[in-house]
Amino acid sequence: MALSELPAEARKTEQLIRSGGPFPYAKDGTVFGNRERLLPRQQRGYYREYTVPTPGAHNRGARRIVCGGAQPAAPEACYYTADHYASFRRIVGAAAP
Repeated sequence: MALSELPAEARKTEQLIRSGGPFPYAKDGTVFGNRERLLPRQQRGYYREYTVPTPGAHNRGARRIVCGGAQPAAPEACYYTADHYASFRRIVGAAAP
C-alpha cells in the first residue's frame, strides 16, 4: 500500500521511525518475533514494531507498523497491520531517512 494511503497516525509513526523517535510507547522499537510467519522469514531481531495510535482507544490499540533492517531509522521494508498482526500490507513510497 502506498504511504499516502495510510491513516494520518500511521504516516506520523512512519516519520518518527525514520527520525529515530522519540516514540510515545515503551514497546515501540522492540523486536517483533514474526511468530505469525506472515512476513518474509528473517533472523531474530530483524523486525521491530511500532504503535500506530488508534483514535478513541484507551490502550495501544491494534494498529502497528513493523519494519525490518539492520538500521532501525533506515528500514529496508515496513509493513502496516490494522488488525494486530492478523494481516500485513507492505508500505511503498516511504519517505527518505
